[in-house]
Amino acid sequence: MTNPKTDDIVGVDVCKAILDIHEWATGRAYAIPNTPTAIAQWLAGRVAPLRLALEPTNTYHRALGAAAHAAGHQVYLLDPYRLAHYRQGVGERVKADAQDAELLARYLAREAGTLRVWTPPGEGQQRFWQLLRRRATLVRARVQLQQSLTDLGELQAELDVLLAQYGRLIRQLDRALLAAAETLGWAAQVRHCQSIPGVGPLTALAMVATYHRGEFRRADAFIAFMGLDVRIRDSGQSRGRRKLTKKGDPELRRLLFNAAMQGRRNAHWEPYYLALRQRGLSSTAAFVALGRKLARLCFALLRTGTDFNPDLRLRACLAT
Repeated sequence: MTNPKTDDIVGVDVCKAILDIHEWATGRAYAIPNTPTAIAQWLAGRVAPLRLALEPTNTYHRALGAAAHAAGHQVYLLDPYRLAHYRQGVGERVKADAQDAELLARYLAREAGTLRVWTPPGEGQQRFWQLLRRRATLVRARVQLQQSLTDLGELQAELDVLLAQYGRLIRQLDRALLAAAETLGWAAQVRHCQSIPGVGPLTALAMVATYHRGEFRRADAFIAFMGLDVRIRDSGQSRGRRKLTKKGDPELRRLLFNAAMQGRRNAHWEPYYLALRQRGLSSTAAFVALGRKLARLCFALLRTGTDFNPDLRLRACLAT
């Protein structure tokens, strides 16, 4: 068996001002400014197509990723959680920018067969996700204020005004999200998802946007992308506790959990929820399972381009 080609692999550790670069084949390490001009000059000096390993860092990796993709290079965005465990697994004792660049290159050289090339989303999709995350930040801030600033007595009126302002801004973001979905041509798909009992407009928007994030071959990949898949740790006669991997955007899991709480009140989902509870699941675990079921249904409807049919008998296994 021949060794896979690795002379085109480059690891890049990204920060706001600097890009630390490590060329795997030669071991050469250097740094360039994280600016469009410096990135363009660096890419112009590369003749052969590269395979670049980047770790997503806020939004600082986007300029390099987009420019490299446009220049015909392959870009891989590596999961920071897996990279941290990989560092421990290979015995790295130093975590610094230059060493991180080398580790990124090493990971890509060893695990390229299990990774997928990254394709930058369009500007419209980037704008949509930016709005969704800003909305999530506002919701968390409002809940935190509401819970921590209780029983203020004479200041309660001012708190109510502040919370009302948060509410107005959140509703404005909801309208902006709907407008963005219309511009992207997602309106029909959003309606398909909303036909499911319990799935409201915001959850439907999030499911459609997630569906367009990548090429998901199966519903399992769609579920895993949102961190709703279960981590299993068994050994011999020992059966470990099942936990969600909780990968991906936590806002998606929050929206699905809230959708499950709403759907549980619907006659279509109540038997399913009660069956989960009779199996011994806690209410939280049952809502998670129901939220996962809603996500699977959204995926199926988006794949087929159809609305939910409540007359179809619920045949799915409760384990899903």
